[in-house]
Amino acid sequence: MRSSWKGAITFGLVSIPVQLFPATEEHNVSLHQVHETDGGRIRLKRYCELEEREVPYKEIAKAYQAPDGRQAVLTDADMAELPLPSKKVIDVLAFVGDDEIDPLMLSKAYYLQTATPAAAKPYVLLREALTRAGKSAVTKITLRTRESLALLRVHDDILILQTMLWPDEVRAADGLAPEGTFDIRPQELKMATSLMDTLSEDFDIQSLHDDYKEALDSLVVARLEGAEPVEAGEEGAATPDNVVDLMAALTASVEAANRSHGRAAPAKKGTPRKSAAKKTSAGGSSGKGKSAATAKKAAAKKTTRKRTSA
Repeated sequence: MRSSWKGAITFGLVSIPVQLFPATEEHNVSLHQVHETDGGRIRLKRYCELEEREVPYKEIAKAYQAPDGRQAVLTDADMAELPLPSKKVIDVLAFVGDDEIDPLMLSKAYYLQTATPAAAKPYVLLREALTRAGKSAVTKITLRTRESLALLRVHDDILILQTMLWPDEVRAADGLAPEGTFDIRPQELKMATSLMDTLSEDFDIQSLHDDYKEALDSLVVARLEGAEPVEAGEEGAATPDNVVDLMAALTASVEAANRSHGRAAPAKKGTPRKSAAKKTSAGGSSGKGKSAATAKKAAAKKTTRKRTSA
């Protein structure tokens, strides 16, 4: 695995040479565009609409178009001269509690490895200090041509750097939450909590798979071998746009979750009608339960009398 960046973590007078390695990778199936009738590859050419000709990559620059139509052309030389003080530095700005940064702001993650043998001790010292204090470091770093905020934190026994959005890049959620007052019954809240508990037991994230990718892989293999693709399973039931009986839906969900975990559904509490039936049955003169209970009481009374007389 090749490093994607080399530089140093700096805080105060301490400098730790490190290199970054991407911590994640996506396993997407790479597809390209072709002409459906004959399979010919579709190529996208860099075409200048003013000169009406294809231009080489070396003649291409970036530009910004203002709302009034004016255009500012920015060359590679212009971009290279922009001030980027954190170009080869992970500059620590502040140390914060592990729960002070909203996960909504976090983006791509990188592993940090020491770049020199001498960096090992300060690397471990920083790792242990962050762990003991329960803190992470908010930093600045330049990756490629853009300066970004990043969170430096401990993951197992390694330091990781996770790029962050700038505060003004996170949209406000104004007007998106349900409006009004809702009467949440205790039974509904209890059943929802029960469902959460059931779905939280024995969770193993390694058991989850990308069903769409697996189906696409199978389709590609079938096409390469000239075979008919395996028919996909039926799509799940459509999600209802309204919930008529929330309690019934929660109850059914809990029962389904219990069945999937190999457990019987929780026993339902008896209703007053069932209780009355039990009392009637117990009160019958020929009931076996009553006879046994009467015999036990009689035996207990005899024993008490004997002990008293003794």
